[in-house]
Amino acid sequence: MKRFLSALLCLSLLPFAAAAQTYPSKPVHLIVPFAAGGPADVLGRLVGQDFTDKLGQSFVVDNKAGAAGNIGVDAVAKAVPDGYTLGIVPVGNVAVNPTLFPSLPYKAADLQPVAMLGTVENVLVVNASVPAKSLKELLALAAAKPDTLSFASPGAGSQAHLAGELMGLSGNVRMLHVPYKGIGPAVNDLLGGQVSMMFAPISVALPHLKTGKLRAIGVASLQRSAALPDVPTIAEQGMPGFEAVSWYALMAPAGAPKAVVDRLNAEAASMLARPDVKEKFAGLGMEPGGGTPEQLAARIRSETARWSDVIRKKNIQPE
Repeated sequence: MKRFLSALLCLSLLPFAAAAQTYPSKPVHLIVPFAAGGPADVLGRLVGQDFTDKLGQSFVVDNKAGAAGNIGVDAVAKAVPDGYTLGIVPVGNVAVNPTLFPSLPYKAADLQPVAMLGTVENVLVVNASVPAKSLKELLALAAAKPDTLSFASPGAGSQAHLAGELMGLSGNVRMLHVPYKGIGPAVNDLLGGQVSMMFAPISVALPHLKTGKLRAIGVASLQRSAALPDVPTIAEQGMPGFEAVSWYALMAPAGAPKAVVDRLNAEAASMLARPDVKEKFAGLGMEPGGGTPEQLAARIRSETARWSDVIRKKNIQPE
């Protein structure tokens, strides 16, 4: 009986093994849930070209923009889970939006993690006129004048917004959130002193830190940044575990064959290790990702728990 069951199991796995060996046997649909020209699109086209060159089939980029990326991600979630539809999925669309949007048509569980592609480090910066040079001093100012210090973001529910709210909750202070329609207007008003602070991508903040118009308070990753080695993390300034890092991942519909997912993960790891790819990522203000699908899945669970807690406690509503 055991031999029969073992043989049956082997037979049942044969189609998946064969699929992995012949994959891809036709063009692959790579959905980017945002318009052409943005970071997700540039990243998607980089992945698409690399995979096309190495795997012998076209990885065709399809921009499905709208609803803060939810339309494109939903298209990935609802596709046939055969490995022929993939998506470039930002952290917000898988670890934030399922809580932020009550009627979202997909769940995080509808997506299969494949590979972490790239991360974007953020730094908390203040206008040079703000009299604080450390997180402790900034929190003291906020505590002395509740709802007076303001923090900008490129929109409600964005990583910058959630990071500011998490800092307020962790430091037990109240600050005023000022949402903008994009990071450009937010940074402009921060430079002009209309708002006090902002969690911004390091690549965006760096030129203004060099001119002295902005001051870095703390890096929002768990380790110090190579771009700002002298700036301590938020975590090491009294908020252990504080992290607000933006990232983009390659994902498939849930149920995609494991052998296909593992092959795509290996191809992504090979791509991310190349010097020319690292250089292109640096131009995007990103660090190459990596790791296994299981590690990506664990990160999504961890960040979903963190951000859903912030959203509920602060009653954050989508714009």
